[in-house]
Amino acid sequence: MFSSTGFRLFIFFCVLIGLASYFLIYSQKNILPKSTTPVTVNIFGREKVKYPQDYTIVMVGDSMTETLGNSDELKKFLSQYYPGKSFEVLNYGFGATNILSAMDRITKETQHGRQFRPIADIDYDLILVESFGENPLSQYTQEVGLQYQTQELDKIVSILKETNSRGKIVFVATISPNKQIFAQNQLDLTLEKRADWVKERIAYMKNHIAYAKSHHIPLINIFDSSLMENGDGNPDYISNSDYIHPSPTGTVFISKQIADFIYHFGILH
Repeated sequence: MFSSTGFRLFIFFCVLIGLASYFLIYSQKNILPKSTTPVTVNIFGREKVKYPQDYTIVMVGDSMTETLGNSDELKKFLSQYYPGKSFEVLNYGFGATNILSAMDRITKETQHGRQFRPIADIDYDLILVESFGENPLSQYTQEVGLQYQTQELDKIVSILKETNSRGKIVFVATISPNKQIFAQNQLDLTLEKRADWVKERIAYMKNHIAYAKSHHIPLINIFDSSLMENGDGNPDYISNSDYIHPSPTGTVFISKQIADFIYHFGILH
């Protein structure tokens, strides 16, 4: 018979062995519960919000980015390239906004259906900067508008490097519009006017591409990849409800292009 002290010791060791077995088995299976709550950390004297996932990616752009939603497709493709790693994708794509609004998203608290913290307050690993080409600065002549776009990109790149020197910056040029069908369910345009609108938007997309190349910024050139042999945007990638935004096929195409680039060019380590 155990003494009372011996019995308590026996129970204690049984519990200890049980707990050790639990943690050993479940940690090997990598299914121990992880915190899903962001925490505040101090990085080089700056207070930052850090997400618990292995990698945090921020996307900033207009409705072409917003349409990608919570980026399940992107996370799926990235998980195939980085097995065992987790990803948080924060979508700062705001519809009907142009390049001049991007700095507010980076430096200020903004509202778009809900409250968004400043991107500069996030400890991200990668930020994807889209061209905002679907919302050109049409209030100016095209020459002046493109100059403003370039000046704004100067400011954006500068502030991103200043506020997160560790975070990678990658530019994204999204799918090309199609001059035959652009916005045909949304706007009553002649074929000539439709082509003019597409030409203007493409000018901003190409200026974004040129900026990335001249400033040695990694570029995911989905625009060129989405063109057909005749140089027009592939309608398979364009929604048949508004003929502007990505279709489901386009969303998969964009997500795969982004994931392929991130992996093959070693953007995330």
